Amino acid sequence: MIPAAFDYVAPTSVEDALAALAEHGDEAKIIAGGQSLLPVLRMRLNAPEWIIDLGKIESLRGIRDDGDAIVIGAMTPHVVVGSDPLVAEHAALIAKAIEHLADAQVRHRGTFGGALAHADPAGDLGAPALALGAEFVIAGSGGTRTVAADDFFVDLFETAIGEDEILTEVRIPKRTGWGATYEKFVRVAHQWPIVAVAATVRIEGGAIAEARIGLTNMGNTPLRARAVEDALAGQPATDDAVRAAAALAAEGTNPPSDLNGDADYRRHLATVLVRRAVLTAAGA
Repeated sequence: MIPAAFDYVAPTSVEDALAALAEHGDEAKIIAGGQSLLPVLRMRLNAPEWIIDLGKIESLRGIRDDGDAIVIGAMTPHVVVGSDPLVAEHAALIAKAIEHLADAQVRHRGTFGGALAHADPAGDLGAPALALGAEFVIAGSGGTRTVAADDFFVDLFETAIGEDEILTEVRIPKRTGWGATYEKFVRVAHQWPIVAVAATVRIEGGAIAEARIGLTNMGNTPLRARAVEDALAGQPATDDAVRAAAALAAEGTNPPSDLNGDADYRRHLATVLVRRAVLTAAGA
């Protein structure tokens, strides 16, 4: 289908984008890479009168080292994030997830911040960002504020970004030297995951000193498998120990039921994928 008619503006600064958003209010939608919004417009599930394109705001692109964190601009394309040496060294989990994100065309056009702001519970970046303890920097007319990942994902397709605000960058605390992997289960290549697991693990003296695990498509938002994390602390990175902890993967989840599988199937799948992900991340 063809989208409904709309007016278009492409500001060159965050200030101008916020001014346009304030001027047009509920009649406007922000577009980043467009990989989520354009299908919605084509199906006429949303028909805004104005589109505010952030593509010309260069300050929203790029990756930098900021001491104990790396900072990723919201408009940085996935392909840039996935191939960046800072990300590979200090936030390997993000790079691993991007390897599985859609196809090459989407990775070139889609943006890191756009995907996170879309907040699809089946999206591949929410669980890694949550597991890594990311912080989201949000700009509004009153200045900027920083929201922790635990508070950023509010509900299905809903985040802490206000109607008059823009996500400008994401701060990822460094997890240098941690093992990481992203286990994604699909029926067809490049599909949204039926279930996926983001795991990053720190090994000390042959044991798991700390594990951080995010779950994809196991509820209305990305989720932390905190029961598994607690059970893994201090345990050897063996199949038996990890299997016992992974049995707790579905605690506190509310997975959907659809044509790809019912909720019980997803709960079982989560335990299998968590075990695989933790063992791989631990190098076992």
